[in-house]
Amino acid sequence: MPVIEKNRVDKQSTIYKLRHSLAHVMAQAVQNLHPGVKLGFGPPIADGFYYDFLFPDGMTITDDDLKAIQKEMQKIVKQDQPFVQEELPFDAAIARLTEMGEPHKVEYCKELHEKKGFDTIGFYTNGPFVDMCEGPHVENVRNLKPDQFKLHSIAGAYWRGDERNVQLTRIYGYAFESKPEVKAHIQAVEQARKNDHRILGQKLSIYSIADEVGKGLPLWLPNGAAIRHELEKLAYEMEFAAGYVQVSTPHITRENLYHTSGHLPLYAKSMYPPMELHEEAEGDLEPRIERYYLKPMNCPHHHMIYKAEKRSYRDLPFRISEYGHCYRFERAGTLQGLTRVRGMCMNDAHIYVTPEQLKDEFKGVMDLHKKYYDIFDFSDYYLRLSKWDPDDPTKGDKYVDDPAGWDYTERVVQEALEEMGLDYTVEPGEAAFYGPKVDYEFRTVTGREFSATTNQLDFCVPGRFGLTYTDTDGEQKTPYCIHRAPLGTHERFIAILIEHYGGAFPTWLAPIQVCIVPVSEKHVAYAKKVEALLRGDLVRTEVDDSNNTMGKKIRNGTTRKIPMLLIVGDQEEVDSTVTVRRYGIEQQDTMSLDTYHAMLREEISLRKHVKGS
Repeated sequence: MPVIEKNRVDKQSTIYKLRHSLAHVMAQAVQNLHPGVKLGFGPPIADGFYYDFLFPDGMTITDDDLKAIQKEMQKIVKQDQPFVQEELPFDAAIARLTEMGEPHKVEYCKELHEKKGFDTIGFYTNGPFVDMCEGPHVENVRNLKPDQFKLHSIAGAYWRGDERNVQLTRIYGYAFESKPEVKAHIQAVEQARKNDHRILGQKLSIYSIADEVGKGLPLWLPNGAAIRHELEKLAYEMEFAAGYVQVSTPHITRENLYHTSGHLPLYAKSMYPPMELHEEAEGDLEPRIERYYLKPMNCPHHHMIYKAEKRSYRDLPFRISEYGHCYRFERAGTLQGLTRVRGMCMNDAHIYVTPEQLKDEFKGVMDLHKKYYDIFDFSDYYLRLSKWDPDDPTKGDKYVDDPAGWDYTERVVQEALEEMGLDYTVEPGEAAFYGPKVDYEFRTVTGREFSATTNQLDFCVPGRFGLTYTDTDGEQKTPYCIHRAPLGTHERFIAILIEHYGGAFPTWLAPIQVCIVPVSEKHVAYAKKVEALLRGDLVRTEVDDSNNTMGKKIRNGTTRKIPMLLIVGDQEEVDSTVTVRRYGIEQQDTMSLDTYHAMLREEISLRKHVKGS
């Protein structure tokens, strides 16, 4: 596959111009209906567009208002309003925006000038509507059609995504080039919403979030814990085969560790506040104050594991892995089910390598990602290479100041991607502070994209920790470090799995793999015998010995999306058989218990899935 050295969105494409133009038309319609409303941002997005508004004090809108706004938009697109572009010097742009009464636009205009060096600012005018914008747009609103778009929802959004700022009202719309595409997309979204992990996660008793425990701190119910356990077994099998060794690290650490790593003060806003411990030591006149943090990442602890023993080039690559618990103080407004949480368990690992091993190890991690994704049959994701931005005036606050290190490591990562034939996008200014990274981007059922897993190259922090190895020449050298998490966190990855499978997990991963349905009470003893046999092989099995009718029991098992229901009655007990009913398949098969037992063992064998990858 060729490398894509550009953003995923082609700004010159017809669909981009259409969606961008409709965002302006919507803003015009809102201002027509609600004079005095102020503007935020209004970009095109993956399936349409949105615009953020600040309504006058005391004014709110609801979903019921969307019809009126849509109708006003349909009136506007029938008018003769060309999109006219102009560039204004910075001072003139500020004067115009101030006269328009747009404080958010004034703020952003100043940022473009002071931080990014813009001396001129772009504007677009269509009819009476004027907006600060770089474009592009269609030539005239008449190029838009009344049936190409559909407003669908309203949400709150903090200005610039910061909860310390004012909250704006965001209006979303779908937009495509034809009415059938709009209709098909709406139907697809409605179907996809049924698979939303926040809905299925509750229906299938996978997780819960309790106010008494805290926002963003999931409680894993038995079903969710079973899925976690299977993922950890899979990771252990895969990592063992790839030469990793497992470690375990504490949930907290002393403050100085994060000063050494560079996370403090850079990352402080995303960390829980420190705990102050007053410890008395012999000879001290006053108690010493120690500050401890809940760990937001595992890497500093892993660096200390590397440092615990002397290393030579013969020990490298040194691959250590851990499902490590981390805690990050995400803003309350960004928390969302399992995809954005404050407590998480990460499939983390760090690989310490010599320069000669660097590219091959990075490729090995990318290959491990692919093996996992093939097991889960994932395809709706893309790769994003995040680099530093040497032209960013604030780069000294965001990145390690080592241009040569950046040039070398970015070249190694890009060569690895190209040699593997992987398609990817490039995002300047999105790198980790210590090096470039490749993120795997997934899309939720609501259209929101987020990084689920990552592979990062670190050329800085091992040196800060004084990590060394004895090279072939007897000299002490600093290793490079690869940070990788191909299964991400349990929280995000299980959210993806719930939506990917619609809650109907494959048998090996399902929380309850088999439910045995006795036809009547007199068949419960045989059902319990079958259950004992299967549970002896660690099959997650249960017997529905409730007073419900057999039909109700089968419906309950189907609602719970259990992969296999075993129906046992008189004939099954006499013949030592079971009647197998698979989820989503009407046909039932009756087979001997021994045959079924052997088939099931093969089906849920983790080794089968690992080898099959």
